[in-house]
Amino acid sequence: MKGILGRKKGMTEVFTTDGKLIPVTVIEVEDNVVSQIKTNETDGYEAIQLATVDKKESRSNKPETGHLKKASSTPKRFLKEIRGVDVQTYALGDVLKADVFTAGEMVDVTGTSKGKGFQGVIKRHNQSRGPMSHGSQYHRGVGSMGTLLPMRVIPGKKLPGHMGHEQVTIQNLEVIKVDLENNVILIKGSVPGPKNSLVLIRTAVKTGNKENSPVELVVYEEGKTTEEVAEETMETINEELESVETSQEEE
Repeated sequence: MKGILGRKKGMTEVFTTDGKLIPVTVIEVEDNVVSQIKTNETDGYEAIQLATVDKKESRSNKPETGHLKKASSTPKRFLKEIRGVDVQTYALGDVLKADVFTAGEMVDVTGTSKGKGFQGVIKRHNQSRGPMSHGSQYHRGVGSMGTLLPMRVIPGKKLPGHMGHEQVTIQNLEVIKVDLENNVILIKGSVPGPKNSLVLIRTAVKTGNKENSPVELVVYEEGKTTEEVAEETMETINEELESVETSQEEE
């Protein structure tokens, strides 16, 4: 198990050399500092604490400043623990970068979903509305509140309330590319949370041992537009198809 903290920057798409389009989420990974190491002897469990994104020293109190000084680090905005790691391979003050993961690895991504505010049961729980005509007088209600007895609302009744802004984990996502030059990780598919929100990338619990072969992406040459690159890619694919057809005819 390994992990790193990053910030979701948005979504885009990349193309493979064989013409496939892959939707990806761009996650910016600033340097992660190992700010604490917890062991069975001192804390009763094993974990590492990661800290990332610098903040002004004037905005952190003395306990925060002192805690991070032990790791020879400046105050950080986000701190989070990761359990299940081999703590023997880490040292206090180690700096982790985006190359913790490699292309083809399977990961789980945890983030806080977008908040939707106070919503009714139709949007929040996907319930159906009542008839809109013939004087039904029941349109977007919450439905039956329960039986006569025990004369109270049964726990678990679906009611209006705060929707979203919950911790969500998307499992079994593939790392498409790790760009150390720009400090970003491209992950296939969508990731929970709004832009600039904190996300935790960890080795996939269910498919962590599986590792796909890295896909070969189209490299954009300087000065060329996306349309020009797409045309060149299609020409290459057509040439390959023609060569296959020619070889089949010769056989």
